[in-house]
Amino acid sequence: MNVPFLDLRAQYRELHQQLDAAYHRVAESGRFILGPEVEQFESEFAAYCGAEHCVGAGNGLDALHLILRAAGIGPGDEVIVPSNTYIASWLAVSYAGATPIPVEPDERTYDIDPDKIEAAITKRTRAIMAVHLCGQPADMDAINRVASRHDLRVFEDCAQAHGGRYKGIRVGALGFAAAFSFYPGKNLGASGDGGAVITNDDELARRVRLIGNYGSAVKYYNETKGINSRLDEFQAAFLRVKLARLDEWNDWRKQIAKDYLQALEGAANLTLPRVPDWADPVWHLFMVRHPQRDLLQEHLTANGVGTLIHYPLPPHLQKAYAELGYTRGRFPISEKLADEVLSLPMSAHQTREETSYVVQQLLRFS
Repeated sequence: MNVPFLDLRAQYRELHQQLDAAYHRVAESGRFILGPEVEQFESEFAAYCGAEHCVGAGNGLDALHLILRAAGIGPGDEVIVPSNTYIASWLAVSYAGATPIPVEPDERTYDIDPDKIEAAITKRTRAIMAVHLCGQPADMDAINRVASRHDLRVFEDCAQAHGGRYKGIRVGALGFAAAFSFYPGKNLGASGDGGAVITNDDELARRVRLIGNYGSAVKYYNETKGINSRLDEFQAAFLRVKLARLDEWNDWRKQIAKDYLQALEGAANLTLPRVPDWADPVWHLFMVRHPQRDLLQEHLTANGVGTLIHYPLPPHLQKAYAELGYTRGRFPISEKLADEVLSLPMSAHQTREETSYVVQQLLRFS
């Protein structure tokens, strides 16, 4: 049996009639930028997240960048970020002109450890970025308490957590603003790049929309030096189709995760993700840990199981951030995770037979 890490063709096969109809609807309308599909999607996704505003963006990185710029964060400022995250969380801070300040994760959940945040705060700190890695919500109450003590904004990076809940509340409505990515492989993915900002703050939403449209609210009149980052009509139309399926797809991901957790409990040398009582993750990724990760990956590949490593090198050790002066050993938990984590196949169209085969191959190795 061959089990791909992710097969997006299955998603199209399920929804091809609706997706094809959405394509033709946009093509025949002649509206391709900032039209009715974007307006409808923004309204529907804001309602889904339980927030007042949704503003489309070109991608998830732009959404994070727009939030920071709209909040007035720039040169001389610092933003707390997880040391264990995809580099986009850091890049957004850098693009705003600020400095990312890494904080180690909770080794059990992979998310930022709220107990370690306070030690990283300085007089230049302006905000905390909480990343819901793998679809598992970070401990937002604890993070918000730290932020409140120091008068800081809290922003959510929800790129991997569409529909996830923290104490019953969907991510995206747990901080001052949140960024989503609609990269095709996400739980809610477009057929190209796309992103969005979620917030309850009227002024932040206005500024995000302004900055993302060349700094212009009225065509050819520019209030500020903006950028071009807009969700296009085709992607919005496709996302509207998929949003209607998101909860159903997430429920199936939860079933796959349950099957993995039950079948792999007690497997030798295999560390499974821990889910706190207050978290309702949506399992964008199912990451296990193994001290012989590379050998395990080779075994799975040889037996037809697709896997990926999220992520093999943490941001503080990337050449892109050499100027910050971090060396190996500075953030040991993130470095250890980078050496051990392996993402197993996980998708809304993965069969239980495929999941069982993955488990069988893992147990053979362990």
